[in-house]
Amino acid sequence: MANNDDDYYIKKILKGDSNSFGIIVERYQNMVFALALKMLKHREESEEVSQDTFIKVYKSLSKFNGESKFSTWIYRIAYNTCLDRIKKNSKYNNDVEINDITSNEIFQVENIFDSLENKERSIIIKECMDKLPEDERIIMHLFYFEELSLKEIVDIVSVNEGNVKVKLFRARKKLFSIFKESVEPEIYSSYER
Repeated sequence: MANNDDDYYIKKILKGDSNSFGIIVERYQNMVFALALKMLKHREESEEVSQDTFIKVYKSLSKFNGESKFSTWIYRIAYNTCLDRIKKNSKYNNDVEINDITSNEIFQVENIFDSLENKERSIIIKECMDKLPEDERIIMHLFYFEELSLKEIVDIVSVNEGNVKVKLFRARKKLFSIFKESVEPEIYSSYER
């Protein structure tokens, strides 16, 4: 399912025109780097993983069968390359318990968000999301910020749709719990009733 333009360059690369690969890299480098930076949180490491990703893309280009979008295929390679780096480093292990969250507490959190300025809200959301376990944070990012469909997320993270839904549900619950603990108590308590 590569678009015609991608398909054209893929065919040229497979026929030996390695210069055409530069166009593919240029087209997708920002997407790959943004994902790597989101997952790894270190610029230098993200640059290395981006390079590794494109090396893998080049070496396995003949395996792209067009069942998914070409961008999704590259995203999946980048995602898996990032996971490999995280496992290698094994220093990113954030486990957060799921606390029972009532609908009243969710309403209170929504009220607090409404009162915050956009910039302040973005900072708080980013800090809270950074405390989620890696797999849940990535799925939340793909779904809410990249606005990918469940099918595209399934293709990227290699789990079934049911598991993606469960991870999204758990991540939202954890995010509410983290937010409740992170926001200044006086702000939160002013919305409790």
